[in-house]
Formats: sequence, C-alpha cells, structure tokens
Amino acid sequence: MTDSPIKTRRDGAILQVTLDRPKANAIDLKTSVLMGEIFAGFRDDAELRVAIITGGGGKFFCPGWDLKAASDGDAVDGDYGVGGFGGLQELRDLNKPVIAAINGIACGGGLELALSADMILAADHATFALPEIRSGTVADAASIKLPKRIPYHIAMELLLTGRWFDAEEGKGWGLINEILPAEQLMDRAWELARLLASGPPLVYAAIKEIVRDAEDSKFQDAMNRITKRQLQSVDILYSSEDQLEGARAFTEKRDPVWKGK
Repeated sequence: MTDSPIKTRRDGAILQVTLDRPKANAIDLKTSVLMGEIFAGFRDDAELRVAIITGGGGKFFCPGWDLKAASDGDAVDGDYGVGGFGGLQELRDLNKPVIAAINGIACGGGLELALSADMILAADHATFALPEIRSGTVADAASIKLPKRIPYHIAMELLLTGRWFDAEEGKGWGLINEILPAEQLMDRAWELARLLASGPPLVYAAIKEIVRDAEDSKFQDAMNRITKRQLQSVDILYSSEDQLEGARAFTEKRDPVWKGK
C-alpha cells in the first residue's frame, strides 16, 4: 500500500524496512504493531537472511514515540505488537543480522530502535539523543542496553541529561560502526547486507543466540550450555550439512555453498 507508514523492499535474501511516516517518522501504536508483523515475518521466512532498517526522507530516522498520537489517546503502555516498540527490541528468537542505517535524527525510541540492530551505520549529519528525561519519562530500553554498549559514565550522562551528540561522538564511544556521506549511506548498507547474506546463516543464528544467552551468565556457565548443545541454534548448527560443507570447502580450497540446513 502506498499510504502505509512502512515501506519494504525485498531483493534476494535481503529485506529493507523503511519507516516512512511524515513529517518525522514517529511511531504510534498502529505503526509499531505493523513493524512487529514485518520483522516477525522476516524472522520466520527461511529465504530471508538480513534486514536493513532505515527512515524515509533525509532529516529523520525516527524520533521515537508519537507524542501527538499519545495526546489523542494512544496509551504509552499500550499494545506495541509482537516485537514490542518498533517491532524489534522485544522480538524473540530473531537470529538473523539486522543493520540500522541512520539517515538523520534518531532520538528517544528511535535511538532505542537503532540499539536493537546488530550494526549501526550513520549518515554524517545524523544526530542522537535520549530526551525522555525532559518530558518526565524514562528511556526504558536504552536504560537497559546503553550502559552495556558504551562506558557506564557516558551512558549515564546521556540518560540523565538528554543531551544531543553527533555521529562522530557516537562512533568514538563504539556505538556506531561507520559514518558515511548521506548519499552513500544506503549503498553501504546494501553492500554490507549482501556480504552478510552470502555468509553461513546457521552460524549467524548461533552467534546471536549465544550472545543473548551469555549476556547475564558467567563465562563457564555459558560455555557449558554451548558444549552440551543446550542452545537450539547451536544444536542445529553442530548437526547441519552447512558445518560439514564448511570443513569440506576449506579442505578443497573453494568457497563454501551455504544452504542453511
């Protein structure tokens, strides 16, 4: 539908999801539910391997929650859909890589949406903030994630002051992978997505599950679950044709052909 707040582009194993809700790409409950459906579909589609999330237009990636919709009756604690706010940050068992291509302002829930991706690319004019403190509420997902991604004292400064920072500062703290001129952002996102799509999907799934499982675990406990094949994605990988193919390809000095099974 042309009037949908979410545009999708599917090319081979790659899905691009564009939040395109003028003027600022803010997310209301209806949009969040739709995003959850799209990302759950991506998760469950065996033919898709990588997703890109970006914003429509050149000024905003996403400012987060639609305060106008909230003032018109959208409850801040309403049903955001299967994946939580923005369809990503609470989506269970998403074992495929997601790239965020930040094309402009990413603040509040928009920055939290970016934090739900596995890699973040940013246009050189992109700016970021967690301004919830100024409107008397909490950046809940960012309060959980950000102190684990960047130095604690910097994360707390950003959460407690709501100040803005640019892409260069974000990259300096390790929050952003690459900064690109705006006109090169999506080309680079697709280049990276194609690289990932050519890789071993079962290994990606294992990596993502291990990272999630180990986040609050002691090292040896996490290792024990891996070696005992107690994680589903690891068990699938260790019994897969792809693992045998990787070994054969190395021995035969050729590129492996990954089948995802």
